[in-house]
Amino acid sequence: MITNVREAVALISPGNRVFIQGGPATPHFLLQALADQAARLWDIELVSISLQGNAVVADKRYKDTFRMNSLFVSENIRAAVNEGRGDYVPIFLSEIPLLFRNNILPLDVALVHVSPPDKHGYCSLGTSVDIALSAVKHANIIIAQVNPRMPRTHGDGIIHKSNFQAMVDVCEELPEVVTTATEIAGRIAGHCANLVDDGATLQIGIGAIPDAVLSCLSSHKALGVHTEMFSDGLIPLIERGVVTNEHKQKHRGKTVASFVLGSRKLYDFIDDNPAVALLGIDYVNDTSVIRTNPKVTAINSAIEVDITGQVCSDSIGTYHYSGVGGQMDFIRGAALSTGGKPIIALPSTTSKNESKIVSFLKKGAGVVTTRAHAHYIVTEYGVAYLYGKNMRQRAKALIEIAHPNHREALEKDAFERFHSYAFERSY
Repeated sequence: MITNVREAVALISPGNRVFIQGGPATPHFLLQALADQAARLWDIELVSISLQGNAVVADKRYKDTFRMNSLFVSENIRAAVNEGRGDYVPIFLSEIPLLFRNNILPLDVALVHVSPPDKHGYCSLGTSVDIALSAVKHANIIIAQVNPRMPRTHGDGIIHKSNFQAMVDVCEELPEVVTTATEIAGRIAGHCANLVDDGATLQIGIGAIPDAVLSCLSSHKALGVHTEMFSDGLIPLIERGVVTNEHKQKHRGKTVASFVLGSRKLYDFIDDNPAVALLGIDYVNDTSVIRTNPKVTAINSAIEVDITGQVCSDSIGTYHYSGVGGQMDFIRGAALSTGGKPIIALPSTTSKNESKIVSFLKKGAGVVTTRAHAHYIVTEYGVAYLYGKNMRQRAKALIEIAHPNHREALEKDAFERFHSYAFERSY
């Protein structure tokens, strides 16, 4: 078993496709060692979802050695992708494991970040089971960064040390993400919280709006959680008995997620916690699994929404900003759940006071949630319910939750597009 970091990274050869575990489990010690060996390497393809912290291998210095082929464009590789030093693969999170399993993206090497082995020799993938589980199963060589600061999580991410060709010890803190709610986020959250029924099963992401939503749910009862991502905002709801998971059909009594991202408090909360199960993304985000739970309420964000209900979530025009992620997995799963509510929540304007409710999406914008899948759109000005509405009715409902400064222009565009729009009855 290789334990020296230089010897471990030396297992990577020119032309390899290398998987990098993401989220708080981004293996920075291994990535720095890989960058240090850039001079002997070329044509290295790096595959990942959202990396956290400084992604040294995406630096311009290494453009002739490493090329990101990202399955989700995180902030630290955004420049590389948009400057042509990297690529972006649009794909549902639930289907990424198929890329590895079916040799569409066969993996030569996987770099992972795990907890120390227990007395039986088993390590945990910790905070990020998601697609890492599939990568570990299908990569030819697995190099593990072993860190006592990585929480040991229950669920699918238990890997015996015999699966690793190299194990490198390191003790370093995990990247943390802490959000601060704004007044606008609070108003949006209030509207979203009003849509959450007692006994609902939640899917909710990270950011100011999701955390604000969670803070508005303290008076709710018997909520469940089946979500791709677990953030700090869930902790008080679990501790106060608001989240009980008692009505879920899948994993009753357990909070289910595929990865976590937040503060050290969150990482300590999930450590050896049998009430939390981190499972593979192909299961957690499987629409057929999601829909079995009652009243699935999925709250996701967007960059802009046009007046017919098309939702752009992964780009600003042609500028790649994030990714398809799990939005459609849960939007569809919630729609098919008994009593489910798929929700897209966003501020009415950008930081430059441009409207996020638009007549037409920007040229090159990516439609992640189609107009046929959109049900609830929420801004700080209220809720637009689109399901079953025709194009003119949708436009009217969405203009009513746009920022007042932009409604007149939107109404003019809608009238020109739909003609008698202004006289259409609202049902």
